[in-house]
Amino acid sequence: QSQLEESGGGLVPPGGSLRLSCVSSGFTLAYYDIAWFRRAPGKEREGVSCITSSTMKVDYADDVKGRFTVSRDNDKNTAYLQMDSLEPSDAGVYYCAAVSTYQRVLCRGDRSPSTWNDIHMDYWGKGTQVTVSS
Repeated sequence: QSQLEESGGGLVPPGGSLRLSCVSSGFTLAYYDIAWFRRAPGKEREGVSCITSSTMKVDYADDVKGRFTVSRDNDKNTAYLQMDSLEPSDAGVYYCAAVSTYQRVLCRGDRSPSTWNDIHMDYWGKGTQVTVSS
C-alpha cells in the first residue's frame, strides 16, 4: 500500500523547535514534489511550505519564512520540516502531501501557498499534531 506518514509532532513551549518527518512507503518519493500543510483548530487547511523533487526549489507561507526550513533526503524517501521559534499560532495538525513532479503544479514560484489547496495531490499523510504552549 502506497502511503505517506508524518512524525515528529509534539508539545513545545513558545520559542521551541520541532522537526517533522514525512516518509513514503510503496512509492519513490524522489518523483514527487512535497508540500506541508497545517490545519489549526477552527481554521481551514493552509499551505506552509513546499519542495520540489530534485531541483530543490522551496517556498514558504509568509508567516513561517525565516523560521521554518523544508528539506528532503530522496535516498531515505523522506521530507522534513524544521520548525524553529515556534509561536502559539503555529499549532495544529501538520500534513505532508505529494504530487508528481511531472505535473509541475507545485513550488514553481507561480502560485502562492494560499492556492495549494486547489492542487490535486497524489498522496496525503494522516497528520501529526503540533502544540505550542507554555
